[in-house]
Amino acid sequence: MSIDLKNIKKVHCVGIGGIGVSAVARLFADRGASVSGSDMSDSPVTEGLRAAGIAVHIGHDASHVAADTDLVIHTIAVPGDNPELIAARQAGIAVRSYPEVLGLLSENFYTVAVSGTHGKTTTTAMLARVLSAADRDPTVIVGSLLHEEKSNFIAGSSDLLVVEACEYRRSFLHLHPDLLIITNVDTDHLDYFEDLSDIQDAFSELAGNVADDGVVVCDPEAENLAPVINNCGADLIDFADIDLEGELEVPGEHNRQNGQAATAAASYLGVDVAAATASIRSFAGTWRRAQKKGELDSGALVFDDYGHHPTEISSTLAGFRSRWPDRKLIVAFQPHLYSRTKQLLAEFSKSFTDADRVLILPIYAAREAPDPDISAELLVEKLIEQGTAAELVADFSVAEKRLRELADDETLILTQGAGDIYQVADNLTL
Repeated sequence: MSIDLKNIKKVHCVGIGGIGVSAVARLFADRGASVSGSDMSDSPVTEGLRAAGIAVHIGHDASHVAADTDLVIHTIAVPGDNPELIAARQAGIAVRSYPEVLGLLSENFYTVAVSGTHGKTTTTAMLARVLSAADRDPTVIVGSLLHEEKSNFIAGSSDLLVVEACEYRRSFLHLHPDLLIITNVDTDHLDYFEDLSDIQDAFSELAGNVADDGVVVCDPEAENLAPVINNCGADLIDFADIDLEGELEVPGEHNRQNGQAATAAASYLGVDVAAATASIRSFAGTWRRAQKKGELDSGALVFDDYGHHPTEISSTLAGFRSRWPDRKLIVAFQPHLYSRTKQLLAEFSKSFTDADRVLILPIYAAREAPDPDISAELLVEKLIEQGTAAELVADFSVAEKRLRELADDETLILTQGAGDIYQVADNLTL
């Protein structure tokens, strides 16, 4: 069944709390469509959708899909036996995944796709800020909430679409970018990909999707990039040539590289480099990316971060250590997925060396069933073996109590992980 998205008047989103699906929900609402959705629990994302006038149901039920719905959009995390998907298909309603809809949307835009194992959200947000400041008026879909807009979606009026391109399950292959950014390529999502080579193949295929007259912005000398770009037909732009000059508001060398990538892309699109770098230097981050949440009565500063891969953790902690070398850094980490924790256990055990103490919470299962061969306890043991002061905490309330006990006016507290660990930072700073 072919779909003309311009004729869609009524949309239902299954998994509307997902950071990608929620952005598309906002896009259709901005276009005047009637939008509803469902998810398993409330979150800051669903609260924001309700504030924008979008109906959000908690729990999945066939009755949530109205008979006159034109399109049902679902996150790829939703199983095929979801009652709302079944009801839609039985009623003859068009059903598409979020990546499929993103691909359809991009057909009507000059598409800038921001990909990479790490840093794509921050790079997308940086580029959105630069282009908006330069009055390029882009439409933007990003995997976090932008500070100024308090949304993961910007409605633009130009033909420019900036979109975060996720590699999981090769979702980004629905896109055919005119400009592709690759921040880096690393081993992750091994519950789907076989190994690094499999991941590189996916990125290589994405690079092959770039328009004949398009470009790929990357660091050609970066580790793991060669197999991705060796057979790329598009022109290459080396973002490592960009000099941002001065200190960035967001800490860490990884964020400097994100800024270089965004600046290189903006320059190609005609934005003055000096104006772009000025926007990058003052960029304050996004929701859950080294986000400052507040300060405790003790004087401790509290931050929250989405980092859930060893490389992301190491880079983020190194950035904090560089910015605040004399502060005590205490991390509360919630491992995300049994498979990731198990397959990258050795890497996780070495990724917290810049922390003075690490509190480990139970593994956030997300889409997975429990695996008896991996646990938070085992991660604690491996951290201690590597010389990191680590301890297990049973739940959020215990973590909050322990963080208050450890905190003083020379402390930085960082909650970290891709699950719901952000609630600890929220509760500490209420």
